[in-house]
Amino acid sequence: MRKLLIGLVGAALASTMTFAYAQDKKVNIAVSIPAADHGWTGGVVYHAERAAKLLEAAHPGLKITIKTSPDGAAQANALEDLTTQGIDALVTLPHNSDELTDPIRAVKEKGVFVTVVDRALSDPTIQDLYVAGNNPELGRVAGEYLKDTLKTGDVVVIRGLPIVIDEERQKGFDDAIAGSGIKVLDKQFGNWSRDDAFKIMQDYLTKFPKIDAVWCQDDDMAVGVLEAIDQAKRTDIKMVIGGAGMKDMIKRVADGDKMTPINVLYPPSMVATAMELTVANFYDQVPVRGKYILDATLVTKDNAKEFYFPDSPF
Repeated sequence: MRKLLIGLVGAALASTMTFAYAQDKKVNIAVSIPAADHGWTGGVVYHAERAAKLLEAAHPGLKITIKTSPDGAAQANALEDLTTQGIDALVTLPHNSDELTDPIRAVKEKGVFVTVVDRALSDPTIQDLYVAGNNPELGRVAGEYLKDTLKTGDVVVIRGLPIVIDEERQKGFDDAIAGSGIKVLDKQFGNWSRDDAFKIMQDYLTKFPKIDAVWCQDDDMAVGVLEAIDQAKRTDIKMVIGGAGMKDMIKRVADGDKMTPINVLYPPSMVATAMELTVANFYDQVPVRGKYILDATLVTKDNAKEFYFPDSPF
């Protein structure tokens, strides 16, 4: 029995030493993301910085360097600088796919583990891991809610930018309401801008004497839409549905605001998920390669508190 106990204690000590060594292992991870030029990217920066602190505290040997860039050219230069620091992994949300594909390829060719967030590269073989929200589902969930809630009605749509993400969201929405009593009066691009959406909504309010609901592809635009409706003192509009999970919109949902009964998540915190999975590749040695697509969660009054980050700028 004494030999057995000594053996068990020895095994436990060895396990503890192995765990401690694993946590002390030196790993250098770079995070390259857009600067906080609007609400959603502000949320990306917030969640990246928050995740870095938590992950470094959990893994003493881990170093995370976060670099923000105002545009694609600056981000390409930042990637070049980061590779000179001997990084083991790169977590990046590219400004745009085409411009950043080759710079990220150059990083990959140095043997770096590459995690891409949100905006897929033109050549997906470069990335070891891809983490993103579900764009088609964001549109589908919003469309299903309007269809099930309104049954019939006139809706105006404010799209984002004429890029793939917008097309996926719009197709999901259109497919969801197909064959229903929901009629889309007009669709215009709001460029994911609060000010542009405000102006478009003013035009809609002038053009259409009756609007039952508004769907925006982004919460920043939804804020502009709500301002236009409030200024016009229109009472026919029953709801404005946005998406992404802006804290102000989530708070409105949590408070039971009738004009914003739900939200659909496309969270900027996905960058934190990407960072956690990348770290797990080195410290937990778990298989993380491939695609990790987050749900487009329907946020209601019942679950809104789960997605509310009061300290976030978005």
